[in-house]
Amino acid sequence: MLKALGDETRYAMYRELATSTRPLSAQDLADRLGLHANTVRLHLDRLRETGLVEAEAIHRGTVGRPQHLYSLAPGAPSMGFDPPAHALLAGLLGSLAEHLGAGPDDAADVGAQWGAQLTRRNRSRSCITVLHDELDRLGFEPAVGPGDGTAEGAVRVEFLHCPFRELAEAYPDLVCNLHRGICAGVIETAGGGSMQGFATLYDPEPCHVTVATG
Repeated sequence: MLKALGDETRYAMYRELATSTRPLSAQDLADRLGLHANTVRLHLDRLRETGLVEAEAIHRGTVGRPQHLYSLAPGAPSMGFDPPAHALLAGLLGSLAEHLGAGPDDAADVGAQWGAQLTRRNRSRSCITVLHDELDRLGFEPAVGPGDGTAEGAVRVEFLHCPFRELAEAYPDLVCNLHRGICAGVIETAGGGSMQGFATLYDPEPCHVTVATG
């Protein structure tokens, strides 16, 4: 085991798997570490041979080879890389919600209720200011700019960072719509605007919300 983890690349891969709240593909690891996917697969094979990592084949009902998702094997040492408790809990709750059949609309409704609750103490300020401040507090690093021109007075708020990204990649329908609901709840409760558009992680444009204030 120590020999397998003595390699710097394998150690970095092991750390990514140990801190992740979900299994990762070879391409996920390649993207995170700036490596070629084939190089990652060779190192994963070595980690599997030593019993540190296990793989699960995912069949998506399409032609071709199944995708393999990797995680630490049962009993593999965490080496102090355990994910923070809140991140682990969020991942478990996402899995539970999906298992129980929660859908995008359910997530948006919950987000809207939470967004409204956040905003009740800030109703004396403009909806754009309140939205910016709440998103900034949550870690989205919002950047306010002109809208896309589809409505007079439209304002576009870009999300330069997504604190939910790992969970959004695992549960996009739930997490992205939860975020959409939060924005809608903040805007509606603050007043003076309406949500005109919302781009998620998997839309062609970068993640953002467009607010019509005219």
